[in-house]
Amino acid sequence: MSAIKFFSTNGHPERVDFKAALLMGQAPDKGLYIPEEIPQIPGSKIGQFPKMSYPQIAYEVIKPYLGDLVSDSDLRAMLMDAYNYDVPVERVYDEKYVLRLDRGPTCSFKDFAARAMGRLVQHFLREEGRSILILTATSGDTGSAVAHAFYGLDNVKVVVLFPEKEVTDRQRRQMTTLGKNIFPLAVKGKFDDCQALVKQAFVDPDLSALDLSSANSINIGRLLPQAVYYFYAQSRASPEGKKAVFSVPSGNFGDLMGGLLALRMGLPVQKMVVATNENDEFPVFMNTGAYEPIRPSKNCISNAMNVGHPSNLARLFSLYGGQMDETGHVSRQPDLAAMRKDLYAVSITDEETRQTIKEAYRQHKVLLEPHGAVAWAGLLKYLNQCGDWSPCISLETADPAKFPEEIIRATGVNPPLPAAMARLDELVESFERMDGRYDSFKEYLKRFL
Repeated sequence: MSAIKFFSTNGHPERVDFKAALLMGQAPDKGLYIPEEIPQIPGSKIGQFPKMSYPQIAYEVIKPYLGDLVSDSDLRAMLMDAYNYDVPVERVYDEKYVLRLDRGPTCSFKDFAARAMGRLVQHFLREEGRSILILTATSGDTGSAVAHAFYGLDNVKVVVLFPEKEVTDRQRRQMTTLGKNIFPLAVKGKFDDCQALVKQAFVDPDLSALDLSSANSINIGRLLPQAVYYFYAQSRASPEGKKAVFSVPSGNFGDLMGGLLALRMGLPVQKMVVATNENDEFPVFMNTGAYEPIRPSKNCISNAMNVGHPSNLARLFSLYGGQMDETGHVSRQPDLAAMRKDLYAVSITDEETRQTIKEAYRQHKVLLEPHGAVAWAGLLKYLNQCGDWSPCISLETADPAKFPEEIIRATGVNPPLPAAMARLDELVESFERMDGRYDSFKEYLKRFL
């Protein structure tokens, strides 16, 4: 089986296989890698998914992109090891479900991508006898998931940049209490500033000796595993294979891109609800056809979605025939009619988010955290405007215990603390602080040379 090739959204002529795209993270021209062709999963195979486990479905979704780069037995073993926790598809009412992606080791949906990616990176590095330095920017949960996925590996060091004032205490502690090969950096600025620093470092010739890679959703190795849980959720919510509506809380749009890859692979989808917080650059684009990044991004309680220019829009535009560079400049418009056919974009305010947390608990005894509440509110708006549909699956991307103040304020309930987070407050933190200037970051990275 030959491996699928990947190309850069910025138009670089080189085509690379999954291994090269994974280990490089970003294309040489600052573009993002996207598959040249999207493999189809036959309907007969998707019809077997209701009887298959999560790791078995993951194998069917990911294997076509890898070809013979990883043996069947090695890939199956990696996925069995990565996905050793529950993935509840929780019925709320009628055929309306919440997909709980918060049962992994850091209680966030980012575990799904990071754990599979970590095992694949380690596999390829051992083959080559290489070491790499991973740079990752986080708005909340990516950093801890990546840090835990790569923690303790002798051939990987991880530098995690996070906006100092815009992560919760528990999100920060999940990154700063590990040590060893994990190096957290608190940046004075926004998530977009952290992401810009990472992207600039990748194309800095002075740092070429560092063998840099990324574990953000700019890395294609993060996206492919995220396509899996859409197939899994649909198989549990609709074993007979009926088209589902998915509502996706969207910040950097990696989660949505995973869903769109699944859609192109054959997932039965009625509509993808793209639910943002008050950083509404994409809903505005869908409404007007004009794209304007929000700079600086707005600070909302769904903090992991505080992104004024989502990196993955470059991939989304490419998927629909357009072209956008890393700054947000659109050189070729995507097929807006096709996007509107697949996507329903909606912005949810902080006030609506808090009200949704309150109402979901009062009406259904369902505990949602702010990101999941944005998705649930977006789904309800879609159903109200476009008519009822079943099944519907709304993504819950983090454990409510990461946001205790908001949950208590809205519901009066102190969310139970999962075992994975119970000891965080006792552990010693270790991290550095940095201004948002690139020369400061560059000097910091030179220590690793």
